[in-house]
Amino acid sequence: MADDRLILIVDDDLHIREVLRYALESAGFRTAEAADGEEALSLFEELGPDLVVLDILMPETDGIEVCKSIRKSSQVPIVFLSSKDEEVDRIIGLELGGDDYVTKPFSPRELTARVKAVLRRARPDDREKEGPAQPSVVRQGRLRLDTERFRAFWDEEEVVLTVTEFGIVRTLIGFPGKVFSRDELMSGAYSYDNIVTDRTIDSHVRRVRKKFADKGGDVIETVHGVGYRLGECS
Repeated sequence: MADDRLILIVDDDLHIREVLRYALESAGFRTAEAADGEEALSLFEELGPDLVVLDILMPETDGIEVCKSIRKSSQVPIVFLSSKDEEVDRIIGLELGGDDYVTKPFSPRELTARVKAVLRRARPDDREKEGPAQPSVVRQGRLRLDTERFRAFWDEEEVVLTVTEFGIVRTLIGFPGKVFSRDELMSGAYSYDNIVTDRTIDSHVRRVRKKFADKGGDVIETVHGVGYRLGECS
């Protein structure tokens, strides 16, 4: 089925771009391509893509710098792509605001599934509806989530989250008081069965905490040896 969403593919390897373009267009997406960071930023401003597949290791302006520039003005979903599989690279990418991370060599089918999963988190109304409709605004103390518009607020001040960060908070607020293990928390935030390490989960949680702390809030409580639960939000 055709999809109106546009994916910006950023990689300095022409063959990789061709593989990604074929896989994503076969899945119904529209695509645009950039061979380097500068071209990526130019196309991002011009086209306003719905998601960016971003290679980390590129000459001159690399994927890290591209991500930093994008995050100054946008929370568009970003899936990092890299030939490195070191945990430190994964953490750096996610700390900067990436939503997922795929290492080369990769399966085009898996990459497409990851892209679809991130987009489902970004547009939850695209999911198949199961059971009774859920309220679009959820509150717990001073925390408020607008699940239709994918926006989070502490009091009346917006806290801008990536799609994965929003998924974590939405999972916690859905069951106040429940202690989630790391696996349970990420299962709630991820629609696709990713292999996620404890350090990756902690990285996402750390970013969420900092963003709310900057607004004077504390929404995630650590239960040592078990996992995380929603804070008092008072």
